[in-house]
Amino acid sequence: MDDIDRRILSLLLEDGRRTYDDVAARVSLSAPSAKRRIDRLRASGVLRGFTATIDHGALGYQTEALIELFYGPAVQLDEVAASLRVRPEVVEAWSVTGEPDAIARVRTRDNLDLERLIRDLQRDGQVIRTRSQIVLSRLVGPGEAR
Repeated sequence: MDDIDRRILSLLLEDGRRTYDDVAARVSLSAPSAKRRIDRLRASGVLRGFTATIDHGALGYQTEALIELFYGPAVQLDEVAASLRVRPEVVEAWSVTGEPDAIARVRTRDNLDLERLIRDLQRDGQVIRTRSQIVLSRLVGPGEAR
C-alpha cells in the first residue's frame, strides 16, 4: 500500500461511484492502472465494498443515540447479537470492554421512539439496565478524507 493507494481509497470514500477514468486522472495514472490497483485493494480485503450513504433524517429518523447495554451474567454474546439484529433501529452494535457489555448505535424517529426502544430492550429480562447518549451533531464521519 503506497500513497497512490491511499489517495485512491480517499477518493472512493468521498464517492464510491467514481469511474476508473476519474480516479486515474486524480492520481495521475491510466484508467487500466487505476482499475488494477482498485482490484488489488478489493482482493486483499482493504476495500471491502461500495455503499450508498443515506440521509436518515430525510427518511424521518431524527434521533441518533448510543445505548450502553448491561446484561445479566448468564447472557451470551450470540444472544445479545441475535436480540439486536432483529431490531431495525439498531444501525451497529459492538461488544466492548469497561462497564457496559455492549453498545448499540440506533436511529429512531424521535425521542419518544427512542424511549420505546429502550423499554423494549429492557422488557425481555436479559438487559439489566441501559445508559444512553443522544447524538447532537457529527464531528467526524465515514467518507471524510483523512
